[in-house]
Order: sequence, then structure tokens, then C-alpha cells
Amino acid sequence: MKIVSWNVNGIRAVLGKGALQGFIEKYQPDVLCLQETKAKQGQAEVDFAEYEEIWNSAERAGYSGTAIFTKKKPLSVRFGFLPEQDGLDGWQDEFGDARTEGRVLTAEFEDFYLVNVYVPNEKDDLGRLKYREKTWDVALLSYMKELDKTKPVVVCGDFNVAHEEIDLARPAQNEGHAGFTKSGRQGMTNFLSNGFIDTWREAHPNEQKYSWWSYRGGARQRNVGWRIDYFLASERLREQIKSAEIYDEVMGSDHCPVMLEVA
Repeated sequence: MKIVSWNVNGIRAVLGKGALQGFIEKYQPDVLCLQETKAKQGQAEVDFAEYEEIWNSAERAGYSGTAIFTKKKPLSVRFGFLPEQDGLDGWQDEFGDARTEGRVLTAEFEDFYLVNVYVPNEKDDLGRLKYREKTWDVALLSYMKELDKTKPVVVCGDFNVAHEEIDLARPAQNEGHAGFTKSGRQGMTNFLSNGFIDTWREAHPNEQKYSWWSYRGGARQRNVGWRIDYFLASERLREQIKSAEIYDEVMGSDHCPVMLEVA
């Protein structure tokens, strides 16, 4: 099964450019996980007859949101985290409530759970750093571990963090900035020390390749980028991973698609 994750930064925009249609036609993913759709189902002219559409849109118009397009019908679908996690304190901050922003969408297949996530940004002034550290990352790891008790888990999406210095072009200049803070990086370390692997880094231990580039200063043309889009997987899936790729040649968004193929 070939699974692709792509932060499209607005599904209507990427459809309007013909980029999503062209990508699907060329690469033919079995499952396509999108982040930052910025639309509700029916607001975008989507016509991919082979795929079932599953949307988790934000309550706020034109903001956030995730979607899964899949050729194989899931056994079940969940929107958001577990109900008992929704009852925890700390979800509301000055920027909003991540539970209402369509940031988590889970499809259960026969052999594994697939979790599509759009992780909140820490904000340029680090105003959402504590939210990420104390609420979101804790809840996501708890959710991953709970699912993993039943069957293996694949988690994909925009994590809004570069884990190590090799994961961004200019680590020294960005040390402590949003996307490369100690606590944000520790959050990723916590995922990887609790039974999950970074599938692309495992397959490409020394390679520098990026999945996001700022629109400013010709960053993409100069390849001044960040790897912030990931596929994490339960360690026991390691032998079933056939390939992991970053399609940095694909245009249409400030992110490019990333792919995981599992047996």
C-alpha cells in the first residue's frame, strides 16, 4: 500500500492549479492524506472517482483541516482524539481550541491504524509553544500508544518541527525559533523513544532533503528548506516498510508530498 501525505495549504488552491489532479494521475497513491485543506467537503470541486473522501474540517471557515482520500474502504473512522482526551484541561488558549480545528483524522484498516495529523504551529513569537509541549504533544503520544495496543499505527502529516540539525538547511540561524525549539524537538524525540520510528530518516540516515520552504526570498529555488512532514510508524512495522520518499519535485504548495509504502 502506497500512502502519501501532503500539506496542500488550501485544497481549492492546489486544485485550481491542477497540481493535485496531476499528482494523483502520475503517482497513483492508494491513500492520500491531506493537511491544511482550508475547506469543508463540498466547497472544493473534487472528482477522484476511485477514492472515498473522508474530511475533518475546522469549525472556523478557511482554516486548518485534514482529509483522507482512500481507494480501500476503512473499517472505521475517528475524528479527533479519544473522547476521554477531549475532556482534559488545557485545550483552549488565546489562539483557539485544536479540538475544533480538524487536526486529527484516523482511518482503521485491517492491519494498522492510519492517523493523519496537522500539528499546531508554535507561532513566530512562540505564543503556542507551551500549548504544543503541555497539551498537544502529550495528547498525540497518548493517542498513538493507545491505538498501538490494538494494532500497529502509522502517523503522517505536518508536525511543524524539524527534529535534528540535518532536518533543516540553516539550523544555527533557527535555533530556538518556531519549528526548531528544544521543547518541540523533544516532543518528536518522545514519539521516537516510545515505540515509533521516523520512517524516512531510517531509510535515509544521512540525507538532507526537505518538505517545506518559506515563500520568502526564493527559499525553494535555493533549497533553503525544512523537513517537517513525517511518517512515523510502530516499530513492529519496520520489516514491512518497502520505501519512504520525499517528492520534492512536486509543486503546488509550500510543502511537497511525502510517501510511505508498506507491504
